[in-house]
Amino acid sequence: MRRVITTLAILLVVIVAGMTALVLLVDPNDFRAYMAQQVQQRSGYRLALNGDLRWHVWPQLSILSGQITLTAPGAPQPVVTASNMRLDVKLLPLFSHQLAVKQVMLKDAVIRLTPDSEAQRSVGAPVGPADSSPSEISRGWKFDIDDLHVVDSLLIWQQSNGEQLNIRDLNLQLSQHKRRQAHIELSSRISRNQRELLVSLNADADLSRYPQQISAAINQFDYQLAGADLPKSGLKGQAKMQADWHSDGQSFSLKNMEVSANNSQLEGSASGTLADRPKLTFNLHAPMLDMDSLFGLNIGGDSSTPGEEVQRSGPGPVISQPVARNNADSPLNVLDGNLTLAVDKMRWRGMDLEQVALDASSKNGLLTLATLTGQAGKGHFSLPGTVDVRGPQTRVALQASLQDIAVAPLLKAFDLPPSLSGELSLTGDFSGTGLTVPSFKRSWNGSTQVSLANAQLAELDFQQMIQRAVERSSNRVHGPSKPEANSNLQQIKGGVTLNNGQLTFDDLQGQSSMLNYSGKGSINLAEQQADVTFGVTVTGGWQGDSELVSRLQQTPVPLRIYGPWSGLKYSLQVDHLLRQQLQNEAKKRLKTWSEHNQNSNKNNSVQKLIKEL
Repeated sequence: MRRVITTLAILLVVIVAGMTALVLLVDPNDFRAYMAQQVQQRSGYRLALNGDLRWHVWPQLSILSGQITLTAPGAPQPVVTASNMRLDVKLLPLFSHQLAVKQVMLKDAVIRLTPDSEAQRSVGAPVGPADSSPSEISRGWKFDIDDLHVVDSLLIWQQSNGEQLNIRDLNLQLSQHKRRQAHIELSSRISRNQRELLVSLNADADLSRYPQQISAAINQFDYQLAGADLPKSGLKGQAKMQADWHSDGQSFSLKNMEVSANNSQLEGSASGTLADRPKLTFNLHAPMLDMDSLFGLNIGGDSSTPGEEVQRSGPGPVISQPVARNNADSPLNVLDGNLTLAVDKMRWRGMDLEQVALDASSKNGLLTLATLTGQAGKGHFSLPGTVDVRGPQTRVALQASLQDIAVAPLLKAFDLPPSLSGELSLTGDFSGTGLTVPSFKRSWNGSTQVSLANAQLAELDFQQMIQRAVERSSNRVHGPSKPEANSNLQQIKGGVTLNNGQLTFDDLQGQSSMLNYSGKGSINLAEQQADVTFGVTVTGGWQGDSELVSRLQQTPVPLRIYGPWSGLKYSLQVDHLLRQQLQNEAKKRLKTWSEHNQNSNKNNSVQKLIKEL
């Protein structure tokens, strides 16, 4: 044991002595000109090292520098500026006059990807052949980087439209384990328009066949987006996938995709080409797709008033001169593609949908929905159609088919009072401008035949309204003291026309076990106004005077419902019906008296009175 300790101590002394001698005998400033020369020769970039270079021996043998700049040929601004740089070098190559750099670390760097930092060709400068490249240096010093580490830095990226994006708190760890096999770890923060995006990436890249092919395995990608005009909880999730790029056909493929966003999950694959007009293909499956969580919607929620409650962190920035929005920059106008999506469970504007299937294709700005089907409760829907973004306004055309869809959640989804329940069925064509609910309520058109089974009005019971009105006007008849179960469930059919927010009922027919009615009128969806007139006949439940009961069972009672949704009014003309009944009864009695008293001198007066009635 003593020999082992002695051997280790001797070895440690030798290492310390060797490093001390190396530090004392080798001046790192001797490498300054060589490093600048090698960078210039291999890449054309100009490296400037300001200040003295110095050794740092613990815990890693390193060369420290002051401020550095890296500038492209002819560029007015450097592409990289850093307050200091650290080069972690290998010890043994130094004894044989070789420099092997294990890691380059830049701290507080500013990386510019702007037109001012790009290489500029001098006027009249000769242009070399396309396949020319710097020659490899095979003798003398060798420069080999295993790791690149960027800490607490800033990336300035100027986009093609001139807008500048600042990527702050940039931390990058790039490790080269084998020849052109790299491991990448990256984290950063992007702030813009009162929004902040946090990203973290862990990936492995295969550059062995670069530039013909690049392969990467994204092991973990975490993101979180929060700020103005976004859901209060923000958008956050993870992603992983296998990516491949082929330069020959400018094609890419994404395999084994797993993406999550809040409560939603997506998996599948994607591929495409990025030629003159990109073409993309997606084949996706979603176990759960919560659109309300993604858009921060709480349809109805716990609020007592129907409608849409938007949960936002705050309003977006105020822009003095808002840019006019049109479809010129729509992705559908700059690329073509196909999308196949299968969703097991989906939540859309408060509605729970299942087995949603979408098969869509886009070509030259026209999106064709060949299939858009799904289930809602016990019902089924199909909405094939087209979305046209080739003009300034988005034009939509749908062939709607609904079968036994619960109408109350549907009314909530379209920000309408959920005062009607039942199962809705319809088939019709609808078209308009815009894809939002407000657009549907103002600028859509269409016509359809609707059928509503087991319908029930939450606040309007036609049968009880008429029976109570008759009881207040006459004591000769009355309705049942306790209504029968399901007596108010109705079957409603009729034609409906939608014209820029005006919903018109042409011939509405309804019936239940105790009443029949017909109706016509209109509802203004945008202004939230209604004006509908019904002719209601209560066919059962009457007790009392048989003649009056018989007349009530055969005569429709006019009922008009009108006014704003927040305070609907109604007009029920029962008095007119009762007066008509009294007139008929009076006529009948006068006719009987006249027949029995034909010789009376009052008979002419009675006949005159009968005519006046």
